[in-house]
Amino acid sequence: MRTSVLRAVGVATTAYGVAVTVRPGLLAKPSGLAGHDGRTAAEVRTSLRPLGLREAACGLALALAPRGAALRTAAAVRLAADFGDAVLLGATLPGPVRRGGAVAVSVGWGALTLAGLLLPESPNARRAAAR
Repeated sequence: MRTSVLRAVGVATTAYGVAVTVRPGLLAKPSGLAGHDGRTAAEVRTSLRPLGLREAACGLALALAPRGAALRTAAAVRLAADFGDAVLLGATLPGPVRRGGAVAVSVGWGALTLAGLLLPESPNARRAAAR
């Protein structure tokens, strides 16, 4: 397991989740959920904020979980969220370009997490962990 990759994904998704929670338009606009004027309706903001919190919580778990079973579990949750997003957003967002973009981003993050799970730890990280 390459913990450095998993930690980086965790930090990045935590930051993104916090940003979406504070400014849901960051997700609404590229997803095609904002109005023609670029504004995000109150009900869309209300719906996207919990998604932002989920992203932040999953990312924080990935960034902070101790090595071993806890980190593998956090990575599994991250994978389920990313691949679930790919399926659901890929099937429901407005327009093929938006759907394709959502699938690409979701699968990309999932692939990074999967790589972190499958790649062996670097020799330097193993030595540092042994200290």
